[in-house]
Amino acid sequence: MKELGAYLKRTRISNGVNITEAAEDLDISVPELENIESGNVKAFKDVYDLKDYIKIYAKYLGLDSEKVIDEFNGFLFDHTSKISLDDIKSAQKKDKEEVKVNKIKSPYTKEYKEKSYVLPVLITGIVIAIILFLIIYYIISSSNTIPTRVNELSPVGGEELYYEFTY
Repeated sequence: MKELGAYLKRTRISNGVNITEAAEDLDISVPELENIESGNVKAFKDVYDLKDYIKIYAKYLGLDSEKVIDEFNGFLFDHTSKISLDDIKSAQKKDKEEVKVNKIKSPYTKEYKEKSYVLPVLITGIVIAIILFLIIYYIISSSNTIPTRVNELSPVGGEELYYEFTY
């Protein structure tokens, strides 16, 4: 980005344009133009705003804005796709330190443990299984009972009647 900024600065100077004049013409602040020319990407909160400023600035200077934006995109690709191992390791260390900081205990804070629902579910399952077993057993035992045989020759009341015949 520094090369691109230096190129824009050289072009501005060769065109005989003062930086304050360019800032007024483009409605961009002087510090923003200075940061673009120095290659200070971190001064901008949004990369898309920076990209727009560079495109507008390149057009203002009479440059091919598409080529300038391609250079900027190349810088962004190189900058974002190549993260050093040291940066990754330092980020991991920061994450571990934050985790340690979060585990500070205070006598005023209460630590909650996650509840385990295994035992209540197991007990409920066993109770349901026992109830089902009892229902099935009752149904089977009541359907397999042998009906009591009734002597078809005996009277309905169960009393035997004796008839005496006299001749």
